[in-house]
Order: sequence, then C-alpha cells, then structure tokens
Amino acid sequence: MRHNEMTLKEAIQAMLREYRLDGKLKELHARAVWDRLMGKKIETYTANVRVHQGVLYVTVLSAPLRQELSFARDKIRDLINEEMGENYIHEVVIR
Repeated sequence: MRHNEMTLKEAIQAMLREYRLDGKLKELHARAVWDRLMGKKIETYTANVRVHQGVLYVTVLSAPLRQELSFARDKIRDLINEEMGENYIHEVVIR
C-alpha cells in the first residue's frame, strides 16, 4: 500500500470518529448483544436498555428477575464485553 492509502476498515473507523458516530454505534451493538445473550424470555420483561458513559442501564419489569439479574451483574458485564471484543461496559445497573 502507498503511504496515503488505508484499508476500508480504517476508512470507516476514521469516518465514524470524524462524525462522532462511533459511540452511538457501540451503544447499539451493546444493546443488540444484550438482546441476543439474554434471549426472548428476559427481553419480554425488559422495558428499557441503554448505555451511558460505559454503564449499561437495564429496566426490568419483574421484581424476581430484577433481583436475579442484579446478582449476575458482573457476569453480564463480562459476557457483553467478551461478545463485543472490548471492555466497553464498566458497570451494569439493573433497575
């Protein structure tokens, strides 16, 4: 490759950074990973999933499920980060 050439991946990453879309893209990816990892059963009891500054906020409608997921917060964080391939989520808050 010549000095001023870059791969398509590098070009897309540069464009996302330039337009400040990389954070939104990571947030959407984390939400999609949550849905895929937790499955349809838990998704039906989940009212809201959002990410803000590396914290995953999940609103759960069922009190027993909320308590069970609260006990598994570290495992959930590790699974999501593993699936994303980076340490994007620092904390999981179950409400």
